Amino acid sequence: MNRGRLIAGIGLRPGTSEADIRACLDHALATAGIAGELVPRFATLAARSAEPGLLALAKERQAELVAIPDEALKGFEAACATRSTRIASLYGVGSVAEAAALAAAGPGGVLVQSRIATARVTCALARTAS
Repeated sequence: MNRGRLIAGIGLRPGTSEADIRACLDHALATAGIAGELVPRFATLAARSAEPGLLALAKERQAELVAIPDEALKGFEAACATRSTRIASLYGVGSVAEAAALAAAGPGGVLVQSRIATARVTCALARTAS
């Protein structure tokens, strides 16, 4: 079993609260069967990396926040397990959360939980190769 570092890919609308992001992340962890596991790295679109709710949650969870440029997401389209037509038209990738998690996981990274979506936020989980 791959026990590399866990990464949470997070897609969110501007102004999303810390509580909403936390709830989605915790739901993704529970769905993956790893509730309570530490998530040392969060990844999101560069344009969303300064969102106050996300910054607050990253600080609370002591997670590194990685900003992924829009163009870098497109290379992970084939690896995305889910697809939002709206997101694909905006960013060229079916899931920002999944693509961001995989981009931050680096070469050999694997998706361990496909996108969980709520009204304002999406979260997916990936692990690094080692």
